[in-house]
Amino acid sequence: MHSDRQIEHWIEVCDIADIVPNTGICALIGSEQVAVFHVVDGSHNETRVFAIGNYDPNADASVLSRGLVGSIGERIVVASPIYKQHFDLQTGECLEAPEHSVSAYPARVEHGKVWVGA
Repeated sequence: MHSDRQIEHWIEVCDIADIVPNTGICALIGSEQVAVFHVVDGSHNETRVFAIGNYDPNADASVLSRGLVGSIGERIVVASPIYKQHFDLQTGECLEAPEHSVSAYPARVEHGKVWVGA
């Protein structure tokens, strides 16, 4: 997980329009597969982006970018497409098995482009 330290590099991933709302894509950032999600809050019509590690340790597979986006309480999550564990998109925490949490990365939209901090 990232800390509050200054982000040294921001990597341009794609146009925000390239990610269907409330789904994810996989991006290769350095040697890491990162799942990048475009989430639209319907009640506020707010667009947000999140980035977490794509590798699901529960399933031993790089699949989180293909999971279903939803919410549990106030948490925005993705359900792994294999065993359905939920990962918090802000923190990378696996709700059912915290020992299998993944990394979270800072992400932002600027001038229509999605950027992930490395």
